[in-house]
Amino acid sequence: MPNIKSAEKRVRITTKRNLHQVALRSALRTTLKKFETAVVGNDAEQARLALNIATRALDKAASKGLIHKNKASRKKSRLTRRYNTMAQA
Repeated sequence: MPNIKSAEKRVRITTKRNLHQVALRSALRTTLKKFETAVVGNDAEQARLALNIATRALDKAASKGLIHKNKASRKKSRLTRRYNTMAQA
């Protein structure tokens, strides 16, 4: 436990930011799961809309520093590839 006033404040700020990032990360995972359920259900129109939303969410998460930009790019690529294979079948 910190003894210095500024260190106590840093603990409070870190806790608050951590809670916020956990919520954002959870929302991102939910968005990705909505896409997955649309793909599993073979609903092409719903999957296309979910892909657009997921792509936007990944870009926002990368720009905010929630995830690395390369991870966002990799996930977008895999989601798009998964959508294309589902749409062709």
